[in-house]
Amino acid sequence: MTISKTTGRGHTGRLLGVSLAYFLVLLDTTVLTVALPSLGGSLAARQWVVNGYTVAFAAFLLGGGALADRFGALRVFRSGVAGFGLLSLLSAAAPNLTVLVVLRLLLGVAGAACLPSSLALIGALYPEPARRAKALGAWAAITGVALAAGPLAGGALVALGGWRAVFLVNVPLAAAGLALARGIPSAEGERALDWPAQFAVCLFLGLLTDAIIDRRIVSAVAAAVVFAVFVIRERRSRTATVPPELIRVPGVATGLASGAAINFVLSGTLFVVTLALQDGRHLTAVQTGLAFLPLTLPTAFNPLITSRIVAARGPRLPVLCGLLLLTAGAGLLAATAPAPYPVLALGLALLGFGVSFSLPALVTAVVSGAPDGYAGTAGGLLNAVRQMGATVGVAVMGTGIGAGGYGPAFVTAAAVCGAATLACAAVMR
Repeated sequence: MTISKTTGRGHTGRLLGVSLAYFLVLLDTTVLTVALPSLGGSLAARQWVVNGYTVAFAAFLLGGGALADRFGALRVFRSGVAGFGLLSLLSAAAPNLTVLVVLRLLLGVAGAACLPSSLALIGALYPEPARRAKALGAWAAITGVALAAGPLAGGALVALGGWRAVFLVNVPLAAAGLALARGIPSAEGERALDWPAQFAVCLFLGLLTDAIIDRRIVSAVAAAVVFAVFVIRERRSRTATVPPELIRVPGVATGLASGAAINFVLSGTLFVVTLALQDGRHLTAVQTGLAFLPLTLPTAFNPLITSRIVAARGPRLPVLCGLLLLTAGAGLLAATAPAPYPVLALGLALLGFGVSFSLPALVTAVVSGAPDGYAGTAGGLLNAVRQMGATVGVAVMGTGIGAGGYGPAFVTAAAVCGAATLACAAVMR
């Protein structure tokens, strides 16, 4: 199929539509956090409301790019955004937490369809490398804005209309994204889809999360078996979902593990501190959103500083500095729990600067360290393992709440980030 060429000019509205959908998908990973106490139910049920989304999102990110290549990026993008809007509307009407968890799983699948296809659409809109780089910069900046806006917007929405309002706001955002992102050329291909691998990854993450949250030995054993089957199948496959030649590169493997560690701490912190502020200190949803500003604000502006450091000195320095800040922030919160708010704010600020220093630099390190022809696969894999880290972070750190406040949860977070720091220091050059 022939694709009409685009000049990269006059596409501001379409780029806004593509970026708006990305904003929507990322916003949903944080905006619900401050609404969790108002959902009621057990701690485990609230963990599943968060992890239902991230489990499916992480698992199906691995195949989202293949879907876009097979059926056309625009078709997959529009299906994902439309599905996200419809599922959000149904989530707002969910009669109980069980139904809500199922809908969150489906939302994760829709979100996974949006992310890789949006990157492909930007490539079609901006074929010139210089303009594409600027467009990708604008698209990536949405990450920080979505993270910064999530807790605050969630608090305001809960105050105005309860937890259901958190889902209703997605509907007009999805409609706007669909209206703006029209007429972008994309082609269908013949790339094979490895559905068994997708199912295995999703099943493994679900079983692992269940084993951690509900402490089920049966789930842990089943997760190990599924993982072993997946590894054996990948080794025999000619089109492996996780190419072994990519994982063998030390810098790439370490970078992927560090990306998972960063999201482990970030998502776990949002979950744990929300419950500590609302259940423990009886803050309102709006007050909780404001309390998170020391964590979220740095992610809105600090990546610009990070990009300059990476351009001048490479990714190693900001990655290590960021991981050290994450370790220090988690250590401070572990040592002082339950901390007065000024100390809590300092710990959150250290985490916020840690994320915004390390994560953008880590993307550069992983993509540039990948073998020729694997840059796109490396980027998609990094996004997938980050969401896996987020899933495990909420499960592990959330479980630590019951062991004596949130101090034990941050002991785990500090240990995870400390290990990632040592690994990167040894491997990255």
